[in-house]
Amino acid sequence: MGRFDTPKPLKDLLKDFIEEYPHRKRLKRGMVLSLWPRIVGNKINENTRNVEFEGDRLIVYVSNEVWRREIHMRRHQLKKKLNDKVDEKIVKEIVVRT
Repeated sequence: MGRFDTPKPLKDLLKDFIEEYPHRKRLKRGMVLSLWPRIVGNKINENTRNVEFEGDRLIVYVSNEVWRREIHMRRHQLKKKLNDKVDEKIVKEIVVRT
């Protein structure tokens, strides 16, 4: 970038940095975990005990069987929203366990 070039927006600079970051996948997994409460909403989040990655699978532990079925039915929609937010297919599958 030359001295008199138009500066890139910070958003673009951060995106470039993340794409070049050696642990990009781990960083984006962390982003997914931090986005979980906002994406799923209060009701689901309140009934989620733990959310973690096993490889490319997002494992979600819930308080009971009713919430397991509810999240299982929404898993494709939730996966798409999470992946769209981090701009990459980080979550290949969501597995819900009680």
